[in-house]
Amino acid sequence: MALGNVIIEEKGKITSQRVVDVKGPNVETSFAATGRYVGTDGIEIGTYSTVLRENGVLYGEGQGVITTTDDKEMATWTGQGIGRISSSGKTSFRGSLFFRTIYPQPSSSRKLSVLNNAVGVFEYEVDEIGNTFSKVWEWK
Repeated sequence: MALGNVIIEEKGKITSQRVVDVKGPNVETSFAATGRYVGTDGIEIGTYSTVLRENGVLYGEGQGVITTTDDKEMATWTGQGIGRISSSGKTSFRGSLFFRTIYPQPSSSRKLSVLNNAVGVFEYEVDEIGNTFSKVWEWK
């Protein structure tokens, strides 16, 4: 197995957070982002749940939807990752995503088709004021 090309590169913003459970604790975070998805402009919304583990390690699980800007294609993902919070307050996760594509409208060229049943390896970071940055590589 090897990492392939960058398939997603995006920037976004945390849109909401809520406490799911104080034991753990478990915090749910939602975000919205824009970027390039296998070479196509699009938007993404996603939600992940994070639990604090021993030694300051964060464990997260999430899901999201990517839509091309022309609204002709969609891809969904589920994922898991491990993260840490830096002394400056920046949160950084690394993990894997599992994709599936959906085509709500007919189209002769499927821009997101490479994502169907693909596995990605991601870097996801949130700065101190809620800006998000992520990059995903195809796992071959």
